[in-house]
Amino acid sequence: MTESAILDTAVLWLQQQGVPVFWSFIVVLFYVVLTRKLFPKIDKSVDEGGFKNDALKKAYLTVRFLSGIVVAAVLLVVWGVDISGMMLVSTSILTVTGVALFANWSVLSNITAYFVLLFHSAYRRGNFIRVIDGDNYIEGYIADIGVFNTQFITEDREVVIYPNNLLLGRPTQINPRTRVAGMGKVAQVYEKKNEESKEKENL
Repeated sequence: MTESAILDTAVLWLQQQGVPVFWSFIVVLFYVVLTRKLFPKIDKSVDEGGFKNDALKKAYLTVRFLSGIVVAAVLLVVWGVDISGMMLVSTSILTVTGVALFANWSVLSNITAYFVLLFHSAYRRGNFIRVIDGDNYIEGYIADIGVFNTQFITEDREVVIYPNNLLLGRPTQINPRTRVAGMGKVAQVYEKKNEESKEKENL
């Protein structure tokens, strides 16, 4: 097969598949631009938060994995792949992934919360926080933020693992003035405050 015949075949194929090729190029270009714009911001947030390099590697890996799944599913839709229900599978992947990343009941929503916490200036390594969950509370120093959970260290040197989506969805005090214990009832916090105020009055 001569070079001119190969070129003619390639041109004919591009004419027939011009639309899928164009949209495939747009999807891949969007993926490249997204990663190149997002990675420096993640790097900056991890550095400002004082987190370890492991957090940066986890963030990069998570972004590549999730965006890769979405890109693959979109490319399947663009090329109209419908072998053994592949079209249904690709659209289902997009739908389920989208819902799971934002639904409170989903484990994958911890991943979405992970990036929100990573970029939030209040959740920095070493900050002392109190998470209020109804009548209960938990407090401690932020030691690390993982993909699915955040690690606290209480003043008694106990390690507590707390889900990211719950941390993001609960009222949180950053560096509260009164510190009671690692976990307990909210009433204990007010009792501690009353005791401290009485001591100040006696002085």
